[in-house]
Amino acid sequence: MKSHATELLPLQIAVLTVSDSRQLADDRAGDYLQNQLLAAGHVLAARTLLPDNKYQLRAQVATWIADSKTQVVLINGGTGLRTDGDSSTAAIQPLLDKMVDGFGEQFRALSFADIGSSAMQSGAFAGVANGTVVFCMPGSPSACALAWTQLIAPQLDARTRPCSFAAALKGNSGRCASVSG
Repeated sequence: MKSHATELLPLQIAVLTVSDSRQLADDRAGDYLQNQLLAAGHVLAARTLLPDNKYQLRAQVATWIADSKTQVVLINGGTGLRTDGDSSTAAIQPLLDKMVDGFGEQFRALSFADIGSSAMQSGAFAGVANGTVVFCMPGSPSACALAWTQLIAPQLDARTRPCSFAAALKGNSGRCASVSG
């Protein structure tokens, strides 16, 4: 069954930047994501910047997942292979009920055109927990732009056919049908 949505369902989206070196005042990747989600007609539910500490990250994202209104979490930063940081994977994956493997696979395939074999070092991933979809992507503005334009934005639009995440998120069930499998 295809989605029958004829208009955008505005989603409540939280943005989290993971960085030990940036502040909100110079958070270009977080600014980009905020501007794009607002321009697309969604609602900024929350925005914060946290250091690369898996316990702080886990606590914040768990709060958003548990919140009855937050439907999407966009995390930028902390997905690389450094051994002295990059905690997003270790912090967030244990919170997820189901992984969305295609996001990381597609992100790396698309970024290969820009950065070549370095794309394999990206730990980009996504998953769903408690009716909230969580996307984790690298912290560079160009990586956020790639993820947003090519993968995330279309999937947060209930008009995307044959299916999108929008209809399956908490608070949207029954508002439009989506394809499963």
